[in-house]
Amino acid sequence: MIMNKEILVKNLKKTLTAGAGILLALTFGACGENTVSGQPAASPAKAETGFTATNARSYDSADTSVIVKIKEEDSAITFLNLDIGRKYTLNYDGTSSITDKYGNALSITQIRPGNIVDVKFLKSKKHLTAMTLSSAAWELDNVDNYEIDNIKKEMSIGSETYKFTDDTQYFSDDKRIDPMELNAADVLDFKGIDTTILSVTVKKGHGYLRLSGAENFFGGWIDVGQKLFSEISEDMILTVPEGIYEVTVSNMGNSGTKPVEIVRNKETTLDLSDLVIEAPKEGTVLFSVTPSDAELFVDGEPADYSAPVQLLYGIHQIIARKEGYQTVTQYLRVGEENAGVSITLDVERKTDDTETSSAGNTASSNNTASSNNTTGSYYKLYVDAPEGAEVYFDGSYMGIVPTGFKKVEGLHVVTLRKSGYETRSYTVSVDDDDRDETLSFADLEVED
Repeated sequence: MIMNKEILVKNLKKTLTAGAGILLALTFGACGENTVSGQPAASPAKAETGFTATNARSYDSADTSVIVKIKEEDSAITFLNLDIGRKYTLNYDGTSSITDKYGNALSITQIRPGNIVDVKFLKSKKHLTAMTLSSAAWELDNVDNYEIDNIKKEMSIGSETYKFTDDTQYFSDDKRIDPMELNAADVLDFKGIDTTILSVTVKKGHGYLRLSGAENFFGGWIDVGQKLFSEISEDMILTVPEGIYEVTVSNMGNSGTKPVEIVRNKETTLDLSDLVIEAPKEGTVLFSVTPSDAELFVDGEPADYSAPVQLLYGIHQIIARKEGYQTVTQYLRVGEENAGVSITLDVERKTDDTETSSAGNTASSNNTASSNNTTGSYYKLYVDAPEGAEVYFDGSYMGIVPTGFKKVEGLHVVTLRKSGYETRSYTVSVDDDDRDETLSFADLEVED
């Protein structure tokens, strides 16, 4: 009888356990289905926490964009959509995937404004899900031999021609700049898709050189590392590629050399007052010019090169020209008793269209000013902003904004300077129309 009770208890426990299992299964089933209709039942309401779990597959939008700005302190990136030209900002965090075009992981410090990227994001949360350097984009780095035509919005590198757009972005030191702030001597990085340039980054930029104690050299010449030659004038300022140079100045047979370092977007003053003035010396230069009947000018004066020419020690401007040939302008440094110079003029290329000089070429100081043929006066180029800034035209001081001066057709560099503010220069194309022209520039930034 005792044995029967024990067996009965065991069987009862098994029955209760099985019943509980059936009840639990029915309970779970009720959460997913309506037990009557077999359709899913409504889920209970959840509290809104404001947190969205994301991963590399959590996104509702995707496009190809140019990075305009990165704010690491805010974990935010601003993009420019290439299809509609609209900017938008996304936040990134530890769940955001950042890779190169081959799928290798990158950190945010390896990404730069100007990069072209494929982006996936949650539009409603403004959250960056994934960002990949676009495989459709190309890059041209450290380009120093290029020509930019701001009128046609084209750039030429050798035989290849690329197009700019109104949405092309320009950067220097990871900051956006105006395209006119580019200088012909800048070394640039280009990024684009197909034949369109989408971003331009200044890899090696330019700074500014001023002279002090240069009274003995006014009217002479300055040579900055054989990269820049200019006539020395009072209150001049030169736009020079950043770097370290040997600067040579000369006038009336006197010359001297001093080192200088040019820093991007900074102004450097070179003191020439300690250069010793010595007795003038002369050298004999034998010119060989082809074709032999071309005209030769030394420092603006005609020179008879059928015989050796006597020139004072120092730097001299040499111009050779002949109708039907391309004019040659170069600079000659005389520092020996005897020297020989060979100049060959190339036949001028014919073109059906009149072309504007490109930013890859340095504007000649011999451009003729546009003139009013009716009155005999000349047309003016005015600068009306930023007010109070000093204006330099191709390095020569012109006055304080607002100011006006003789209009000279061609490509020129306008430099703006104001005490306590960063000096800025702009490459401008001046037309040959019979009218005055006005230029306005952005306010200068306070000097750091």
